[in-house]
Amino acid sequence: MAAYLPARIGQPVAEIDTPSLVIDLDAFERNLEALPRSIAGRDLRVRAHAKTHKCPEIAQRQIRAGAIGVCCQKVAEAEAMVEGGVGDVLVANQVVGASKLERLARLARRAKIGVCVDDAGNIEAIAAAAHAAGVTLDVYVEVDVGARRCGVAPGEPVAELARKLKASSSLRFAGLQAYQGAAQHIRSVEQRRAAIGKAAEAVRASRAALAASGIDCPIVTGAGSGSYLYELETGAWNEIQPGSYIFMDADYAKNEWAAPQHRFEHALFVLATVMSRAIPGHAVLDAGLKASSVDSGPPAVWRMPGVHCTRVSDEHAVLASDAGAAEPRLGQKLLLVPGHCDPTVNLHDWYVCVRGGMDQGAVEVLWPITARGAVY
Repeated sequence: MAAYLPARIGQPVAEIDTPSLVIDLDAFERNLEALPRSIAGRDLRVRAHAKTHKCPEIAQRQIRAGAIGVCCQKVAEAEAMVEGGVGDVLVANQVVGASKLERLARLARRAKIGVCVDDAGNIEAIAAAAHAAGVTLDVYVEVDVGARRCGVAPGEPVAELARKLKASSSLRFAGLQAYQGAAQHIRSVEQRRAAIGKAAEAVRASRAALAASGIDCPIVTGAGSGSYLYELETGAWNEIQPGSYIFMDADYAKNEWAAPQHRFEHALFVLATVMSRAIPGHAVLDAGLKASSVDSGPPAVWRMPGVHCTRVSDEHAVLASDAGAAEPRLGQKLLLVPGHCDPTVNLHDWYVCVRGGMDQGAVEVLWPITARGAVY
């Protein structure tokens, strides 16, 4: 991690160096509190997704807000979470390879660790690693509920893997991983709800196959920030894995939102400086692809109506202004809402956390992004 810090405690936003990743703490905390309120009185566990933030400090705050633990995507992320004091971590992904499995098993000496499978051979490899480490791992069978990425087909293929898990002395069948990731950014409310309805059918078919084999399914985990209340409506899930809700991004803002879905606030920004006005009609920022991901589209310029990001390169973002819109000034600092928060976070070493709003607020604390680059 770079030794240079982008800000100092007490600095106003206008003095933060750029490009920097900035959290509006007030909006962040409102998002943090809104999630448990939205599911109050329901028999539902929250396992917050740490792949979004990669920061044990945020994970601990999610746990204090009611989460039972976190999930992540990589063993290295799980290591960062456990090192940061998180005691219950699910790697909501497949882990393949002897070195990764050895690390995963060692981690289970320090915390409750889970992992997902969709292959019988992988189960054997995980069991061998757990046995060698003298630990028991929680293992979830991943079901393909429509995303067409990982996971076995619903029904009997799920039961077949569960039976293999039940036969292992070093593995514990913990339930099903059933995440419809493709549904998170379906724009229409009704189409999103319909996608989750089909996913629920896959879950029910899988639970029926498990029951026919005499296997109890304690947990069905999945769901994301864009759909979790639709999973709750179906009654097929009893654990959710929202991640982006704490920050939100420009892509989520394009979704249609309606009851019962809660609309969370933008709380994560890339602060950038206008570094050039040499060409008439556009402004250039010092925050390009190395500061903000564009896989889900360019960042949105925050609270500058009529000003749009039109092009992004390694170190620059080009802005254009509609007719009649205020044009950015040379040296002006602007806030960008990332197109996709998760990969944007992975580009930075620090969160600069601001209290009191993004106009008049000041830096309250800096949090290290401990799991930055933890992709192995």
